[in-house]
Amino acid sequence: MARTKIKDILQREDNEYSVNIKGWVRSFRNNQFIALNDGSCMSNLQVVISLDTDPEIVKHITSGASLSIDGTVVPSQGKGQKVEVKAAKVEILGTCDPEKFPLQLKNRPSLEYLREIAHLRFRTNTFGAVFRVRHSLAFAIHRFFNERGFVYLHTPIITASDAEGAGEMFRVTTLPMENAPKAEDGGIDYREDFFGRSTNLTVSGQLEAELGAMAFSEVYTFGPTFRAENSNTARHLAEFWMIEPEVAFNDLKDNMDLAEDFIQYIIRYALENNREDLEFLAQRLEEEEKQKPQQERSEMGLIEKLEFVLNNKFERITYTEAIDILLQSTPYKKKKFQYEVKWGIDMQSEHERYLVEKHFKKPVIVTDYPKDIKSFYMRQNEDGKTVAAIDILAPGIGEIVGGSQREERLELLEQRMKEM
Repeated sequence: MARTKIKDILQREDNEYSVNIKGWVRSFRNNQFIALNDGSCMSNLQVVISLDTDPEIVKHITSGASLSIDGTVVPSQGKGQKVEVKAAKVEILGTCDPEKFPLQLKNRPSLEYLREIAHLRFRTNTFGAVFRVRHSLAFAIHRFFNERGFVYLHTPIITASDAEGAGEMFRVTTLPMENAPKAEDGGIDYREDFFGRSTNLTVSGQLEAELGAMAFSEVYTFGPTFRAENSNTARHLAEFWMIEPEVAFNDLKDNMDLAEDFIQYIIRYALENNREDLEFLAQRLEEEEKQKPQQERSEMGLIEKLEFVLNNKFERITYTEAIDILLQSTPYKKKKFQYEVKWGIDMQSEHERYLVEKHFKKPVIVTDYPKDIKSFYMRQNEDGKTVAAIDILAPGIGEIVGGSQREERLELLEQRMKEM
């Protein structure tokens, strides 16, 4: 009999049919009731075995053990589930010593403890939910761009480019660290290295994507990027996956429309396909928020934040308007902001969250930033002070998207490069 996934069983409305299920034991009680999970969804499936089951089999049904079960899906007599499986045959695929198995889910392990048993993290509800959601988001990203005719580019992971200084880089070398060859100036002689020059892990696929856009019109990259920034905040990771579309012939409004559509598309997909996982993560986040001081707690839960972004038209304001709003705000007048507010600053997360969560109460797109805090390739505006750049601000985070219209006027681009 072919295996049936637990997710498919729980989604069906009928019962009284035969199945084969395989998975890992989450719990076993009264020598009769098995909670089995196969990773296809958050929920476990209850399996009921006979009290006459071979004792040699029963003694191996422990938390973490792997089972194959043939049985019949029947209406559940207990609370918490509509159906259960009445087992006809139980096969032990893999045993697990309960005295040594470190993952006892009845006592929810902390994330810090899970670092010590990294090989088992995926079996927890938290990691299962996170990676199912991440899978759905990755699929939605590709589907969004594919539906709009974009070409997906695989940009190099090992590169000699620093992508306009987007971040500190991880070096890639085959030279011996204890006795690296030296050049005449005392520096490392990379001519003897694998590539014959200094190389690093990519911080961005933007430059290659710009080249692709000049041939395909619409392209995107979606892959790993690396930043060697010595920061221990939740907003800075050494390795993460970044989405970078590049579109020929787009102006700033086109960029804003694309970004807004994209964010709402992938959120909608996750809410429609991973509701159970998101509700679990929302509950976990709510419990964590209770441990924080009142002033640091988020006013919205996870689902509320997602629906907040999904169901609101994004407000569009200029950087100058944003600064004016902050200067007139109560937190500024009462000196509640940790960082200063004035025209020309790179707005901090506290400023961005105020605009989204307190002032507009909707996602915000800020445009036309001062050119001195943005990259040289962003299109210069007629005022000579600002560039056609955008940041999209979301609740609980601040900036989640950054972008710009590229400068296509060669003489202005060269002039800006000289200035910098």
